[in-house]
Amino acid sequence: MRLFDSELKVMEVLWREGDLPAGRIAAVLREETGWNRNTTYTVIKKCVEKGAIQRFDPKFLCHAAVSRQEVQSAETEELIHRMFDGSRQQFFAAFLADEKLTEEDIRKLKELVENLK
Repeated sequence: MRLFDSELKVMEVLWREGDLPAGRIAAVLREETGWNRNTTYTVIKKCVEKGAIQRFDPKFLCHAAVSRQEVQSAETEELIHRMFDGSRQQFFAAFLADEKLTEEDIRKLKELVENLK
């Protein structure tokens, strides 16, 4: 599921806070980003249309219908296909080429790879 930056801002609130009425999401985003209520409601509507948010009465209670991990996975797949011709090897090579990894980072990455076997 591809979400735009504005949609991710709404999702971040729901992932962090849990189910909230649309009005409360608008209040949080007004404080965090300066958005007005109409902007937030428009973005919530787009998220509902995409299936990322379920909205229930009363008070337009909003529920994240997708997890952060599902969105991260979809976004990563899109990036790999768009920028690296679908090659995970090229993706990791590019990612690691400029990184200054600590010994702890290297240990954790090795552990992740070992767990894939």
